[in-house]
Amino acid sequence: MARRAERHRAAMVRYLRAEGIADERVLAAMGEVPREAFVPRAVAGAAYRDVPLPIGLGQTISAPTVVALSAAALQAGPDARVLEVGTGSGYGAAVLSRCHRSVVTIERHRELAERARRTLAALGYAGIEVRTGDGALGAPDRAPFDGIVVTAMAEGGPPPALLEQLGPGAALVCPVGHRGTGTLKRYRSGAVTDLGAVAFVPLVTGS
Repeated sequence: MARRAERHRAAMVRYLRAEGIADERVLAAMGEVPREAFVPRAVAGAAYRDVPLPIGLGQTISAPTVVALSAAALQAGPDARVLEVGTGSGYGAAVLSRCHRSVVTIERHRELAERARRTLAALGYAGIEVRTGDGALGAPDRAPFDGIVVTAMAEGGPPPALLEQLGPGAALVCPVGHRGTGTLKRYRSGAVTDLGAVAFVPLVTGS
């Protein structure tokens, strides 16, 4: 089983490279993190397909290309301190932790946050702080960040609090759209770059 998973990860990395992902740190992380450990057993056989998968509570784990594209679009160095909004299963945080010095990740659903925390600990991923709360508020006590990734669809634009928590020259990668469909965008130093069409669960904020 382990060898088969390794073969699937290697094939996934080849696919990501063919799709234009060129960041070698991100490709190495994608080739290392066991995606099958972050999805329910019922869908583990599809872990390396390039599709989002359900993880419970109406949430999903993003398709591998979206995870890789978001991480690569940060263009942050290995010493970067990164914020992730929307922990989900913890897979994205694991990938980010292999590329950067530290990761703060925030999940609105306590059950998912606790599950992700257990999975990350069991797999030995260090440098990741999992928080439960409203991710749209960010983590002002740990700001500024060298990069921020949002894994849910924001209406109109990214939450202002997140933009305020970016360090100088840092990028925020966030899907923006309506009712789950839209465009993945990078915000950096006042410039906005469209990264492609995506589908995400909506970003929920407030009580």
